[in-house]
Amino acid sequence: MKTLLSNLALAAASTLLLASLAHAEEVASVNTNFRVTGSDRVVVEAYDDPLVQGVTCYVSRARTGGIKGTLGIAEDPTEASIACRQVGEIKFTGPLKQQSDVFSVSMSLIFKTLHVVRVVDPKRNTLVYLTYSDRVASGSAKNSVTAVAMPAGTTIPLK
Repeated sequence: MKTLLSNLALAAASTLLLASLAHAEEVASVNTNFRVTGSDRVVVEAYDDPLVQGVTCYVSRARTGGIKGTLGIAEDPTEASIACRQVGEIKFTGPLKQQSDVFSVSMSLIFKTLHVVRVVDPKRNTLVYLTYSDRVASGSAKNSVTAVAMPAGTTIPLK
């Protein structure tokens, strides 16, 4: 029991830390289910890749409304979609790992997290972004993928 509580505390701290690293800008939202206490909705959020200037990822995901949603204790649905695009001149702030978790956002108080992972495909000179969610106890196979090809003359620096 003590180990389980330690693991839950570690997971909660990790989720809060990772969520603070991900700075989302809400671009739009639509209501999907009216509730007097706050409607369920689908939000579109923009995330700028912190190591690749000129690339922005747009993630759409469901947000639960109601009292629990307003208080931030609701568990949001697992579904999410991603589209990453070149939005400016691409510049790297340093070498990239072959694969790294670049954004994470909490989808419940402590148990569920949405991840965006960047994968470098050096053969095609492309950045691939994958979104999925996980839970402390079990994850979900629901995922979405997108890719950003590098402009001619741009090479991805690898660690």
